[in-house]
Amino acid sequence: MTDYNPIREKPSVSNFKKGDMLVLFGELFNRGYANGLVEEATKQGLTIVRATVGRRDENQNLRKLTPEEAEVIPKPFINIPLEAGFDLEKDQHGLTPNDYLKDVKLSLWEDAKVPLETLTYCRDQARARFKKQTAEFAAEVEKLIQPGQHVHFAHLMAGGVPRCKIVMPVMNRVFKGTGDRYVPSQVFWESGIGRFLEMNFHEVTAATFNTLIEETTALREKIKSQGGTTSYVAYGYHGTEVIIDGKFKWQSYAPYIQGWAKLDLENYAKAWFKKGVSCCVYNCPEILTNSSSVFQGIEIGVYNLIRALEVNKPNSPLTRKITEDCQKVLKSPDNLKQIFEAVDSYFMSSKTNFTSQFENWPPHSQKEQLELTLKTSDDIIQLHRDEKVLMTGTLSELIFKACGFIMLHEGKAPKKPVAWIGHDAVVTCLEE
Repeated sequence: MTDYNPIREKPSVSNFKKGDMLVLFGELFNRGYANGLVEEATKQGLTIVRATVGRRDENQNLRKLTPEEAEVIPKPFINIPLEAGFDLEKDQHGLTPNDYLKDVKLSLWEDAKVPLETLTYCRDQARARFKKQTAEFAAEVEKLIQPGQHVHFAHLMAGGVPRCKIVMPVMNRVFKGTGDRYVPSQVFWESGIGRFLEMNFHEVTAATFNTLIEETTALREKIKSQGGTTSYVAYGYHGTEVIIDGKFKWQSYAPYIQGWAKLDLENYAKAWFKKGVSCCVYNCPEILTNSSSVFQGIEIGVYNLIRALEVNKPNSPLTRKITEDCQKVLKSPDNLKQIFEAVDSYFMSSKTNFTSQFENWPPHSQKEQLELTLKTSDDIIQLHRDEKVLMTGTLSELIFKACGFIMLHEGKAPKKPVAWIGHDAVVTCLEE
């Protein structure tokens, strides 16, 4: 697999000094990957600089957090809105891209589009705004830095779904539609709305990383001149290795329409790495988060983290404890075996194997594949006592903790600009 760089072993703990900093470029939300990074940085004694994407007022203007909103955020906190994307940016006619879609009926979504000149104009305006915000953010970070420090920038930006009412109903048909409600992701992606999403995903998920590194160039040089160092990490997704039929194998999910933006993110990292900037995009294993729950089925691979523990730490008290914790949320402890059988059946099915071909990533959905994905997901959820208390909650927490460990310690001086964290690497980082 070309350019596939999996991390196989637990990285050594980096020698962070008092005053070294983790700078969050983006807002920290609950139940997300970045919480693991913050947890590990806190454990290592780093100063954590927090940020915000800002909020929109009643007129949809971007604003800082109010004193009341900012009060609950631990300090140091830089209150400069870092919202990216252009769906609420106004064009030459005073209209946002969303405005062109606000009256579109669901039955006519395939004919809907935003004029290309509007998309381009609004994108360029939003880029200029974001560049200015990032420069202001960098100036505030500079005030916090002392000579000789290491500064670890963590890019938390992802997403970019336009905030207009027609988009989510159509996306629900793309991600969860079966029978007559199924919409092929390729049809959606090649539509006018899909073109809008593609551009906005790029701006939010990928271009922001480029802007961060670009706009902190002077700061990076100053830190270096004062005996300090810098590094940049970002959260990617590009499939992951899990246990399938007793072996670690790379697999992925379809449709993951942010995949093209994630590839762009990787390419930005590769370009800056070539220029000597210490940076890496870490492709993390799937977890169930508030934002990933729209992709029903993406969690199927998560269940097999237990099997990775059984393979790599077979007699460990940790393996036993996690297994027991997961069995407690099932209707019967024996259901765990049924889950493993369902996961194997899913990944080894001829209906889904095209999603796990690395060279063809990201793949578009196929009707039979998506129906099997949704059915497998539903069948496994039905084996739980409570649909809101799933095994994936426990397992996701283990994954984001391990990813945080790797992205802090390996990410301080990454060997490659793009790396993959598989279930095998996750297990090596879990504490007994």
